[in-house]
Amino acid sequence: MTEGKITDRDNALFEAGIKLGALYHQFTGSPLNMKTASSLEKAIQESISVQPYVEDISVQIDREMLKSKLNSEFGYSELQGPMLKIKITVKYSTARVKVGMAYDPELNYPLMKIEEIEEITV
Repeated sequence: MTEGKITDRDNALFEAGIKLGALYHQFTGSPLNMKTASSLEKAIQESISVQPYVEDISVQIDREMLKSKLNSEFGYSELQGPMLKIKITVKYSTARVKVGMAYDPELNYPLMKIEEIEEITV
């Protein structure tokens, strides 16, 4: 890589990171319960999927964690980062990257990371 030259790979990784961060901060705090978890997963997927360069996205909300957080009086909770398991594939010109977010119990943190980088020959 030539110093100062921005590559398709760089842009793909940047786009993927922006999407994970936007998703996290846009949807955490959303009210949900066991009945609405599936519709919230779908809404998150559809919202992020329309953004540029997104090839694929999957969103899973941990039902056991949600169940443990439900308010006993009202039966709902707010979406929290540790409940989310996300996979996003971004394709930018000649690069395809797969990123994800999942709760890391050792760190007690919803960790975002690069899972795969693929150079595409045209």
